[in-house]
Amino acid sequence: MNCTGSDGASTRLRQGFLDPPYPERANYKPQKIFLAYLVDRRNGTSTQNADMPTDADKQAFSNRLRLALRRAEQEVSGPTELALQFNLRYRTGSPVTAQTTHKWLSGRAIPTSDKIAVLAEWLQVTEHWLHHGPPPGASSKELRKAEKVGPEALALAHKIQGLTPHRRYLIEELVEQLRQEAQ
Repeated sequence: MNCTGSDGASTRLRQGFLDPPYPERANYKPQKIFLAYLVDRRNGTSTQNADMPTDADKQAFSNRLRLALRRAEQEVSGPTELALQFNLRYRTGSPVTAQTTHKWLSGRAIPTSDKIAVLAEWLQVTEHWLHHGPPPGASSKELRKAEKVGPEALALAHKIQGLTPHRRYLIEELVEQLRQEAQ
């Protein structure tokens, strides 16, 4: 096999250097596998892999995690503190790094289900809410109730808003317990 360079010089390549290692697989073309998308080569369509969270899913998880951290009894000041506090509670696997928790907080990653379970127990929220958010029907009901708020309720909400995040969380939990008892 000869190759000719730009200067016209010819170089002899070793026989078989560019040949495939297995002659019977000479026409073999590997299928491309995309992590975010699966491609059906028969009809050329692509569908998103259901196992891969979208950027919107990651950002929504990040927002819920930050909300739960603000409501937590112990203040967490950043990714390093979150990694430290999480690792004190997570005993079944390898500890997480501050870089990993930074990805959780910045919406670039969602932790695995075992880590979500530890976070949910620590932050006193449900695993479903932390991972997926509230059920779809809950938000529309709450919006309709919010439209009927009177001036007394707005004044009370303003007073509650002036409290620390932990105390707001405690009041929210108390109201929820009272609401459940009334039913």
